[in-house]
Amino acid sequence: MKIGDEMDVVIIGGGAAGMTAASRIKALKKDWNVRVFEETSFVSHAPCGIPYVVEDLIGDASHLMYYKPEVFIKERGIDLHINSKVVEVGDGFVRVSENGKETKYNWDKLLFGTGASPRIPDVDGIDLENVFTADLPPDADEIKKAAMNARNVVVVGAGYIGLEMAEAFAAIGKTVTLIGKYDYPLPRFDKEIGEIIKNEVLKKVDYRAAEMLKAIEGKEKVEKVVTDRGEYKADLVVIATGVKPNVELAEQLGVKLGKSGAIATNTRMETNVENVYAAGDCAECKHMLTKKDVWIPLAPGGNKMGYVAGVNMAGGYIEFPGVLGTQITKFFDLEIAKTGLDEREARESGFNPKSVFIKAKTKVHYYPGAKDTFLKVFADKETNRLLGAQIVGYEMVTMRVNVFATAIQAEFTTKDLFFSDLAYAPPFTPVWDPIIVSARVLKF
Repeated sequence: MKIGDEMDVVIIGGGAAGMTAASRIKALKKDWNVRVFEETSFVSHAPCGIPYVVEDLIGDASHLMYYKPEVFIKERGIDLHINSKVVEVGDGFVRVSENGKETKYNWDKLLFGTGASPRIPDVDGIDLENVFTADLPPDADEIKKAAMNARNVVVVGAGYIGLEMAEAFAAIGKTVTLIGKYDYPLPRFDKEIGEIIKNEVLKKVDYRAAEMLKAIEGKEKVEKVVTDRGEYKADLVVIATGVKPNVELAEQLGVKLGKSGAIATNTRMETNVENVYAAGDCAECKHMLTKKDVWIPLAPGGNKMGYVAGVNMAGGYIEFPGVLGTQITKFFDLEIAKTGLDEREARESGFNPKSVFIKAKTKVHYYPGAKDTFLKVFADKETNRLLGAQIVGYEMVTMRVNVFATAIQAEFTTKDLFFSDLAYAPPFTPVWDPIIVSARVLKF
């Protein structure tokens, strides 16, 4: 391996993890040659913004790049190759298809930041015109264009992407059918919270619970969606049935995969192959509570994994402590968030959970505009250590879930949470904030 200022670094994937790692390496090792290969024309992109492009809240898909390619090239000195597909990874080299030809590049250190891709159901009609996935930013403009001439939209899958896409179409006046595999949308929430979400969803779209996709039908364009329980007219279909990690290139190099099917890494984001790292939606990491390897493809963790990988690739030493799976979304006015473990996960991980479900107001009773919020909070019966929280409501859900996430990471007990010195003023929160109430009811 080369030493000093002659080091060649190759990063496959120009998403959040890849560009964060590349930027960190160049900040620490200005003389190193850092090449990033990105298959699309988008880098440092935010696919989670696709529904908001479709809803016409933020213009076209170009707004989903945090930084344009020229920022990385001119200001940070990264050798960025867009529209460049890595087709082979070998010991010390990659082969890249770009500009109609294949070129071989050498590497001393390599990072897989290859992300994740939609899981596509194996059904007839999946290739019909106007059947989409919400995967990468360019998809947003295509979906938005097709929606202009669509009246009936079917979204298959009621996870985060499916729910957000259903909202986007309903907001622009489409008739929306949302097909879910489970009894309520966002099935990783417990029933008490799930029923609240379901009731809110049913106000805006036709939610078809516990149905399985069987076929998509039409001559050239999609015309209807067939499930095991019915048929639904469709001028446009979005498939949102989950994602899978992109690991094919890593497997070429003999990189070990974890139980989830994503790339196994240690806390420094190193793989089992020397000088090879992985970060972002293609990689596993530790869960802060269970200490087990997990695959939770979310943007905050992916960015931090890229940062950690970049520091270590540049010769530093930093460990990624892991994730709690903190996440938030919304459906129109209802804000929906969770962090840590749900009840089933807690039991399966060896905890003996206790829980409380409370309904509260977001402000003091006499201040105008107080809204409902609902919390389900978990702690271990023996130790009173906080294990998880699920929150839905109509304001300030982000603040409360972030308090819980911080408390769980800090290994707070219910007593610690109860005595947290949280801010109070009538326009913002009751003196007994719902967070504090949950700790009091759980007992300590």
